[in-house]
Amino acid sequence: MLILTVLQGPDQGRRFELPDHEPQLIGRSSEALPLTDMTISRRHAELIPDDGQWYINDLQSANGTFVNGVRVTGVTLLRTGDQLRTGSTLFQYGREKTFRDHPVRVLQPGRMDAAVEKTVPSNDDSVIMAVPEPTAEAAHQLSVIYQLMQLVGSNFDRAILLERVMDLIFEHFEVDRGFILQQDTPDQRPEPVVVRYRTEPRSTEEKDIMVSRTIVQHVMRQREGVLSSNAMTDHRFSSGESVQAYGIRSAMCVPIQFQDQLYGVIHVDSQVANYTYTEDQLRLMTAIGAQAGMALANADLYQSGLHNARLAAVGETVANLSHSIRNILQGMRGGAEVVELGLRRDDMKVLRNGWDILSRNLDRIYELTMNMLAYSKQRKPEFQMVSMPALFREIIDLCQPQCDKRELALISEIDDNMPPIPADPAGLHQAIINLVNNAIDAVEPGTGAVTLRCQYMPIEQIATITVSDNGHGIEADDERLIFQPFYSTKGQRGTGLGLAVTRKIVDEHGGRIALETGPDEGTTFTIELSTQHAADPSETTT
Repeated sequence: MLILTVLQGPDQGRRFELPDHEPQLIGRSSEALPLTDMTISRRHAELIPDDGQWYINDLQSANGTFVNGVRVTGVTLLRTGDQLRTGSTLFQYGREKTFRDHPVRVLQPGRMDAAVEKTVPSNDDSVIMAVPEPTAEAAHQLSVIYQLMQLVGSNFDRAILLERVMDLIFEHFEVDRGFILQQDTPDQRPEPVVVRYRTEPRSTEEKDIMVSRTIVQHVMRQREGVLSSNAMTDHRFSSGESVQAYGIRSAMCVPIQFQDQLYGVIHVDSQVANYTYTEDQLRLMTAIGAQAGMALANADLYQSGLHNARLAAVGETVANLSHSIRNILQGMRGGAEVVELGLRRDDMKVLRNGWDILSRNLDRIYELTMNMLAYSKQRKPEFQMVSMPALFREIIDLCQPQCDKRELALISEIDDNMPPIPADPAGLHQAIINLVNNAIDAVEPGTGAVTLRCQYMPIEQIATITVSDNGHGIEADDERLIFQPFYSTKGQRGTGLGLAVTRKIVDEHGGRIALETGPDEGTTFTIELSTQHAADPSETTT
């Protein structure tokens, strides 16, 4: 299978599988290759399949597309190993190495055996290696252990974590070949999850990594690292054949474990003609196995905690939504009863009152539904150059009837000559509408005033959006909770999602939202948005 691997950029370490016949879009609006790199265009480049080969074509992006450092000017054929750059993201294009291509064959005793030369127990003390005096080797060991410790809390993806462990091993040891076998349960057969060669094999035979079952089983049962050679007991040398001719190897095999949990083994080897491992190196490799086990245990705890937190959040969300929906349904039922009463009496005044109740609750359930979708959906903003005067006119047109009905003043202060700013128009529209609706609910009919302002500061390259009201303000105890989901100061009239959705949208834009309020001082929400985001100049929303 063909894959793109992110080597550099905000999504470093991610891998994307390329389907056989479907073109793939690279860009912020891509669903198949979702990236968080804000320096790429919405539609940056396209990957095109054709008869088993892939081509790349730049879609007139602002920053260009590069293959192996050369800017793409037309449809360009990709070859295995090519590096692609879009914005600050560097990909590598290649074919995924499956373990059918690189088999690890654990052979029965007799076909290939190995002699155990040294063993080192693996336990919680394995990471502490006694060194009699400061030496270059001691400094090297400390450097390796320090880099391993950084892995413990920096990555919670098992596959990426084990790849990084093997990267470290190949960097600090003389290794011709290495692999990691992993098992999730004691009765499960260990399977290769990482296979690595110093030099890519030239033939299928060279790809085979044959290792003694005796050694692997000893490491897993005894929980100790083993230094071995396959020259001692291999039946092929009973006639005195040359050891070097058969590529006899010095090998280390160590367990990956944390406390009582065994995750698998790390196995590396080198041709004896090139290098023979020492007992000190075995101790260091055993420490690497113990540290890798700690990192895997930490990743498991993180995933378990994340799962439990998600379950708790789902339960709380369902309870809060049920409460909000029940309140709305009660309001609709009350309005329906008033409508029925007006119909029985043939009284238009009663009918209007009932319909007003129904209409308000229909608006509430619509608002709740839209905010639920916005809050729950993981989406990336689709940046366009947005005309703020046009956006504000649309918002005022929507909110003016409600203000007229309550006899409120809706004031807009915006410079019509303000330049467009990069933003997601749908998201920004919803964020501002939520603030305006809150402001309308916070003021008194007849005397209330809601003010919308927007300013552009070219020196700071920031746009500020302000929504103010002259209501009673927010109590100090409520201020710290105001952005939490399902927290509302409106009682049964509120859903508690409006401000949470607004903050989420602002966060997605990389901006910030601030609150200024006080008892009887009104409330002001201020959104600050950077105008540095990359956006296609031709995509202007008016």
